[in-house]
Formats: sequence, structure tokens, C-alpha cells
Amino acid sequence: MSFVKNDNQQLTVLDSTFNLTEREKRMLEKSWAKTFADKVFPAIDENIFSVLHSEKASRPNTPVNVIVGALILKEALNVTDDEIVEAMAFDIRYQYALHTTSFEEQPISDRTLSRFRARVLSYETEHDVDLIHECVVKMAKEISDFMDITPDKQRMDSLMVAANIRNLSLLELFYTCVANLCKIMDERGTKIPDEQHHYIEKDDYNKCIYHKRDMDATERTVIVMKDADILIKICDSTGDFDDTSEYQLLIRLLKERTIIDDDGSRRLRQKEEVENPSEVLLNPSDPEATFRYKAGGKHLGYVGNVVEAVGEKSSLVIDYDYQQNTYADNQFMKDYLNEKKDFSDGSFIVADGAYSGEENSRLASEHNLKLVTTNFTGRKPDEIYADFVFTDDGKYLIKCKNNCVPEDCIYDPGNDRSVAYFRISDCEGCPYKERCQPRFLKTRVRKEVSWKSVGRAKQLQYMQTEEFSEYAKFRNGVEAIPSLLRRRYHVDKIPVHGKKRTRLFFGFKIAALDFQKLLDYTNSLDSHASNKKTA
Repeated sequence: MSFVKNDNQQLTVLDSTFNLTEREKRMLEKSWAKTFADKVFPAIDENIFSVLHSEKASRPNTPVNVIVGALILKEALNVTDDEIVEAMAFDIRYQYALHTTSFEEQPISDRTLSRFRARVLSYETEHDVDLIHECVVKMAKEISDFMDITPDKQRMDSLMVAANIRNLSLLELFYTCVANLCKIMDERGTKIPDEQHHYIEKDDYNKCIYHKRDMDATERTVIVMKDADILIKICDSTGDFDDTSEYQLLIRLLKERTIIDDDGSRRLRQKEEVENPSEVLLNPSDPEATFRYKAGGKHLGYVGNVVEAVGEKSSLVIDYDYQQNTYADNQFMKDYLNEKKDFSDGSFIVADGAYSGEENSRLASEHNLKLVTTNFTGRKPDEIYADFVFTDDGKYLIKCKNNCVPEDCIYDPGNDRSVAYFRISDCEGCPYKERCQPRFLKTRVRKEVSWKSVGRAKQLQYMQTEEFSEYAKFRNGVEAIPSLLRRRYHVDKIPVHGKKRTRLFFGFKIAALDFQKLLDYTNSLDSHASNKKTA
């Protein structure tokens, strides 16, 4: 299909709104459809998705802004693909919101949405470009302009997104991977040895996992592991299964969870022998999912990161990111700052302590942005270090808290520290000697201190100010975003697997959340105007 913009919004004599009574028209104007039609739908940039279509002259595509708008409404109103298609056919609010009231037949079928998602994912896989993220961020920019929200006041937070998978035991994991490979071998006509043929039989899973009580789980896992070895050798001899995910996942599982001893025999790895335990295969249904311990709980899946801009009357999510849940909050901040241009004077971004770091503070400063982190992570330095003076490059100590100048100073690049030497007379009578704890040598005193310690000590001092208290209160507002995404938009129940697929759904949920914020804003304006008129 060739790309054609859906920019012809002229009403026809058959427009369905002409059949409404005046009362029905007033009800339609007051519904959510009016806000979506006037502010959200025009903000969807169709040109972003032109790369998904052929440049040759052919049958025109289904209007992209209608598809994207329908997917946003699907998340906003918590309906399924089939329900959104039916609603567009029979509910004038959906038609009005998506500017299809003049269409003789609604342009979306039951397969339109799934095919669109497939094309977007295929393009991302090939070009590493997330078109949905680009569209949602650009749409948020236009909506924020209407809501009079600038990026001068921002706050950032992350949330764990559960993968839609079960946490398998090691026995279940081995069995599932082996059974999956057996099934694909059987489908392709490869003979399965008699001893392993039971893996393709019905109810064998329950027999192996739950009914065999004569052996413990570890013994059964070893048996399945040996069966996996046999099947892998058969597949390697033919080379017919190298392109299958079932074969690749079993190879990965054996590499991560087993080890070959010096005598050539394979055994299960002990817990401490597992390399990168957070990134091992958890479930073949979602091989990209990782696990992470956070806030005392174990999380399987991914992590989302949101940036919220705050105005005088409302707020809006203006950017987001989505990664495996081993991705650090600190790196989210770094990625965000690296992508942005300079901000206006007085701009700031507030986040919790997990986003802190000297590198992030430097990047923020380069973009004319103040980074404030509201709690402290790691070891707390003594506050006397806040008054230590370093050179501009942060490598050499110039003066200590007691205004003493070192006789000599060198930089230790291995530990990223300044090693300063003071006179013994300077340190013996120093009132901060017990807190500083320098090392007294025979002829002089040695003190090692890093620029990072000085920065962290200054942060501790700043956290005791009234200004910091106001920033902390400001940051607390972003805590509502993860809660809303879980309760209203069911972010932990995304019905697909894989990072790219779940990220696509996550993007539309962010767009739906922004639509709700826009709707609340317009309703508040209407209420204010009504009160003024009444007064």
C-alpha cells in the first residue's frame, strides 16, 4: 500500500452528525470525544509512519491517524481490539473522536490494528527506531503547548512492569524448553528417540512435574538435562533447526544453567556458579524478560521510566523509556539528558536518589538544567568534606576544611582520588582531625579524598535547606503516575511478550494517560468558565 495522508476532513451530506437532535449534539460536544477530536487527533503526525508504506503508486493505506487514535482510545477506555472496531461501527462518539463520521464505512477491521502493530515492530527490528515513542512524544509536545506546560519544571520516576509470564522452577524451565524442541522436531518429520518421545505426548508435563514422587526435583531436572543433550546432538547433526527459537533457547538454557566438567560430563551449575543471574532465561515464552530485586520484592519483566512536566494547573508525561528491568535509573537519566537540547534559565528536574551521580549532574548543567535528587543512596560522607576545595577538573585538593593548603598533591587515577600531603603541625591542632581521620606519617600527613565525596557532602548540606524541602514535595507528585498506570491502565497485564511488543503497548498507555490529563484540564476550564458566567 502507498502512503496517503488523511488530511481531507471535509464533511459530507451523509455525515452521521447531521442526524442528531440538538440535545444529542450538545451531549456529544460535552463528551470526551470532543476533546479527543479537537486536540489529540490533530496532534497525531501521520508522516512518522510513512516509512511503513510503499513509495510506489498503489492502493492507499488505511488512515494512519485513525489507527493510532483508535489504539490510544483502546487503552484510554480499557477495551479490546474487537470492541474498538465494533464501537467505531455503532458509537458516534468514537466516529466523532476519530473524524470518521463522513465515512460510508469505518476504515478499521478486525485485522487492521494487529497488522499495523506488526509493521511497526518489523520496522523497529530492522532499523532500531521506535515510531510509537516518536509519535507519542511529539503528540505530548503539542498537547503541552495547549495546556501551557513548559519543560522548565520536570520530575522523573520509574516503575517495574511485570512480564506476562510465570516464574518457572528449574525443572519446569528445562522441561518446557525440551518439550518445545521435541514438538518442532516432530512437526518437521525428524525422528525423536523412543526415550524422549514422551515429551510430545498429552499430559506428560503433569506426569513429569507433579506425579513422579519417587525422585526429587533435582534428580528429575538432571534427567531432562541429559535428554536435552541428546536432542541437541541430533539437531546439530542435521543443522535443520538452527533457525528455530526452540533450538536457540535450549542452547541458551544449557549454557546458562549447566557446565561441562573436565571429564566431559555435563552437570547443573550451583547457584553461585550461575553467571549474570539477573539475565538468565526465566521463561521461554518471554526470553527477554529479566528479574530484579527492588523494594524487598522480586520482579520479573521490564522497567518503564516517565518524565512529567508540571504547569500551573496541570501536568503531562512528555517523555518515557522502556527497558529490561536490570536497567539502572541512573542510566535512564543519562539517556534522557543526552537526547535533549538546552533548557531555558531556571529549569530543573527532580528525581529520587537512584538517578543521582556526578556524571548526570554535569550533563544536566551542560544543558542549563538543574538536577535535584531527593534522597541519598550509598555511604554518607562527613559533611566537613563539603568545604574542601578542589581544582576545576576535580583532581587536586587545594584547601581543606581548616583552610590548610597541602604541601604536595597528586592524582590517583585508579581510585579517582586526590592524594594530598599536609604538614604535621597543620593537622595536629586541627579541630576536625577526628572527623577527617588523616593518616599521620613520620614527616607529614597523608589525606585521600575524591571530588565525588565533596559533591555528596554538599548534597547532604543542601538536603537540610528549605529550598530542598520544596523540591522534595514537588517530586512526590510523580508517584501518582506508576499508580495510575497499574490501576487504570493495567500496565502489569500487557497481553503480549517481548520487550519491543510490550514497549509498544506501554507507549499507547502513556498516550492514554496524557489524554486523561488533557480531559481533566479541559473539564476544569469549562467548570471555571461556567462559574464565571454564573457569577
